[in-house]
Amino acid sequence: MQLTRRAFSLSSLALLAVPSIAAAQTRNATLRIIIPFPGGGSGDALIRLIAERLGPALERPVIVEPRPGAAGRLGVQAVKASEPDGNTLLATPIAPMVVYQNVYASLDYDPVKDFAPVSQVASFDFGICIDPKLGVGNMTELVAWLKANPAKANFGTPGAGTLPHFFGLMFAKAAGVPLQHIAYKGGTLALTDLIGGRIPMVFNSSNEMTAQHKAGQVRVLATSGAVRSASLPDVPTFKESGFDIEGSGWWGIFAPAQTSAATVSKFSGAIATILQNEDVKQRVMQLELRPTGTSPEEFARIQRDDIVRWEAPIRASGFKPEQ
Repeated sequence: MQLTRRAFSLSSLALLAVPSIAAAQTRNATLRIIIPFPGGGSGDALIRLIAERLGPALERPVIVEPRPGAAGRLGVQAVKASEPDGNTLLATPIAPMVVYQNVYASLDYDPVKDFAPVSQVASFDFGICIDPKLGVGNMTELVAWLKANPAKANFGTPGAGTLPHFFGLMFAKAAGVPLQHIAYKGGTLALTDLIGGRIPMVFNSSNEMTAQHKAGQVRVLATSGAVRSASLPDVPTFKESGFDIEGSGWWGIFAPAQTSAATVSKFSGAIATILQNEDVKQRVMQLELRPTGTSPEEFARIQRDDIVRWEAPIRASGFKPEQ
């Protein structure tokens, strides 16, 4: 009987130890943050900045792993297929988690059901800039010019299917002015044609217009956020200009669905603390991004709201990407 009791006691202790062993394995395991696009650019720099500090905060190794392909879908699918054990995260811009379900006929993941939002980490706005030689000083004057020059009512963007493309269509509807979209292979080419007088206006990420606006090469008339851009404080928002439209891009971090709420909360809290650091804030703002660091619940709401916000203009555009 005494042996039996001792055996039971040892078995019980062994069972109690299992969660601790599992927790230790997760804590010591390398955390992979998969970015579904090639390295380089402001988003990649942002995630690496966070990862540098996330490792010490979690007391575990953290690596950033670009996994490009299929316009970002391969990396997203890789995270979807990962175990929900707290060892793999997805760091992505808005498009794969908001836009793609409205443009691809078949998508091998559900951006809501297959992922657990962890935190939005930064946001950025879009803007409209014009050729200063148009002699237009604000959005009201621009609409009057477009109505008076319908044959010239063209707008350039970094490409078909980008959020600046869809935001331009939102503006056209709000202003009651039919606009012709001209897709470029990148925002730099669109701005080059704008500065050269070959196109009257461009929609793009506002950070890509800042230097030219300050140099007087282009004139930014409005930005798309709920508040004015920190880098363009002299420029009103679309809402301030009388157009009830708003929209921002973002970078966010997701975990595979079924990741425990405690694990998600731990990641979110650590990321928020990192983004509240003044040095980190300044470095993120130097990337022309706005540091955020939301709770999982707030990020889930942002994602849901953006899916609704962008669905109509995306569908109205008729855009069909190459697979």
